[in-house]
Amino acid sequence: MMTQKYDFDHPAQAHVAEKIVYVRPVEAADLPEELREQVEGIETLFAVHNSDGERLALVEDRRTAFILARENDLAPVTVH
Repeated sequence: MMTQKYDFDHPAQAHVAEKIVYVRPVEAADLPEELREQVEGIETLFAVHNSDGERLALVEDRRTAFILARENDLAPVTVH
């Protein structure tokens, strides 16, 4: 049972929110043609997006997406 209050609006938490990135599966068939040519033979990739929805990276698997995010001091979360 949690008995202490936590200030989610604390300025330090805003900094944490800026570091969150979202990892989601992307079907290769939905990518632009020039990217599909580069990932031939792969059906599903994983995209890393910032909070504005901008794609920061596109990698072959979920594990690599999380490693990439953490290596760049980002906090990855999965989006379905």
